[in-house]
Amino acid sequence: MQHEITKTHALLDEQGALQEAGYAKAPLLRYDRQAIKAHPLRIKEWDYYLITCAEFGLALTIADNAYMSADSISLLDFQKPWQHTSTKMGLFSMGKRRLPSSSEQGDLFAEGKGYFIRFAHKGDHRLLEFHMENFCAGKPISGTIRLENPPQDSIVMATPFAGKPTCFYYNQKINCLPASGQLQFGGRELVFAPNASFGVLDWGRGVWPYESTWYWGSASGLWQGSPLGWNLGYGFGDTSAATENMIFFEGSAHKLGRIHFSIPMKKQGNSEAEEYLKPWKIHSDDGRFEMDFHPLLDRSASTDLWLLKSIQHQVFGYFSGRLLLEDGREVQVKDFLGFAEKVHSRW
Repeated sequence: MQHEITKTHALLDEQGALQEAGYAKAPLLRYDRQAIKAHPLRIKEWDYYLITCAEFGLALTIADNAYMSADSISLLDFQKPWQHTSTKMGLFSMGKRRLPSSSEQGDLFAEGKGYFIRFAHKGDHRLLEFHMENFCAGKPISGTIRLENPPQDSIVMATPFAGKPTCFYYNQKINCLPASGQLQFGGRELVFAPNASFGVLDWGRGVWPYESTWYWGSASGLWQGSPLGWNLGYGFGDTSAATENMIFFEGSAHKLGRIHFSIPMKKQGNSEAEEYLKPWKIHSDDGRFEMDFHPLLDRSASTDLWLLKSIQHQVFGYFSGRLLLEDGREVQVKDFLGFAEKVHSRW
């Protein structure tokens, strides 16, 4: 049995520990950075948006990871396939960026030499604006995206870390945000057409241990005319109270048990390594999520700065298989666009 949080209260107690671990369908717990008792260098805060249509995708990130800030723009072409990410970093932001304490209100603006990224709340919609002079091969990128805010369930997690009482992760993922807008890059205008484009918000605040590995999968779109999406994740923190695995159909949430990503492996001498661009199997322990995942594009990145290290494989592709909703309805999908990733970090 997974614990659902249903009442509003402060996220942390007077000792800086989570008051209640579990999941919710809305951001009920109040995040207050001043209530954190851990070392300030361990605090991680970010807003990440991914917008996709059948042909291409866009990702925007504004992050304050205490010892560094990170502002990122990614462009994904699912037809070639091709991808490029440009990240601007700064040192020792330490909360100076003032990321909002709620996903439901507060604007966010980041700028530097030759770029800016802006996330604005407009009541019934969110507005994302961005520009970067030297994005790729000396070419600029810019655009404006509108994300609607329909009434719908989301997945909100309050996750502790075993043996580390002042470590926690408070996170909301909002799938199936209807998107529209355009971007310009390389002499082309790419249009996110209404009813064919969707976004997901990954809103994260917390105190993380130095080393962690996580798996995350997400998809948003229309299936037979109805909004369909899911959030999958595991690998970090103490998830004994609840998992973050959830299906979203027609605006309602359908909770899942535990998920496993079966990534193909190949022998490399006496060890094994993942083959990310070969077909995966993804399934839940309750039998309600059974998918074949056919990769198309690996947005991989590797950073090794001695004490700081990150190995990321965000793999985009197509899901085909079976979903079983809580009310017993079965949904069969084929070639449904989404991603699955594995990330290992020392940060």
